[in-house]
Amino acid sequence: MTLTSMRLPTTVVGSYPVVKGSGIMGLVDPLKHAVEVAVADQIAAGIDIISDGQVRGDMIHAFTSRLPGIRGSAVVGKVQPARQPITVADTKYALSRHPKVKGILTGPSTLAHGLKLETPFYRNRDELVLDLAQALAVEAGYLQDAGVTLLQIDEPIFSTGAANIAVGREAVNAIAGRLRVPVSLHVCGNLRNVVDDILRTNVAVFDFEFANNPSNLDVLSAKDLRGRMIGYGCVDSADPGVESVEVIRKRIETGVDLFSPEAMLIDPDCGLRMRTREEAFSKLKNMNIAAGLVRAEYAD
Repeated sequence: MTLTSMRLPTTVVGSYPVVKGSGIMGLVDPLKHAVEVAVADQIAAGIDIISDGQVRGDMIHAFTSRLPGIRGSAVVGKVQPARQPITVADTKYALSRHPKVKGILTGPSTLAHGLKLETPFYRNRDELVLDLAQALAVEAGYLQDAGVTLLQIDEPIFSTGAANIAVGREAVNAIAGRLRVPVSLHVCGNLRNVVDDILRTNVAVFDFEFANNPSNLDVLSAKDLRGRMIGYGCVDSADPGVESVEVIRKRIETGVDLFSPEAMLIDPDCGLRMRTREEAFSKLKNMNIAAGLVRAEYAD
């Protein structure tokens, strides 16, 4: 699988600080400016595979608010696909500015655990997870048709012990199995108790955090990946401090020692939505510079 023509390409997990617009256009769509800022900043930072910034709400509500069968934070009937694409317009804008963009979905298990069951249609969350997967697969198809390079499914719930990972894996596989583009599974948090279950998922990229959770390096090896890529979180999204280029470079080199530069996709641990714009941009810029320095060490 080749996402770009270079080793150690850089990307983002997805979200970016929200910078709302003003004036007449700000009244019509106050978040359009936020999308434009997020895209422009990622490009200016040198990111190889950008996102649309995920600025339109939190990762749960952004999807559940558009799915029939869900009202507010409650499931009130059978969950169906959205009547119109949810994320495609912003993704197309990003594609109009940059050739390589990842589409991003909040995963079925994470969505299910953010909802209350208020219908007898579902006996438990496991049944809900599978219907959410079918609904999200439709959105994934829209994103593929729009031209994304990569489709990322976010399942932070997997590392908490709260989700049935066997069912969650089935749900992710149901989405990935309908796509031609590579699929990345992003799971933040400590992997020690769940890594074997997660690695049985049929995706092309596993995206984990290593800056804030360096112990994740102890439970993974290149053998575990079985030819898949690793999304290598090397910038601490939870820390407002901006790591130096040298600190990030050393983190990347640690990953190269364990995996290989051909198998690594360089990104922050998680989304940067909770950071200031200045912090987020500086983190991405330093990450991109650090990746370039390590890349140069492996030039043919």
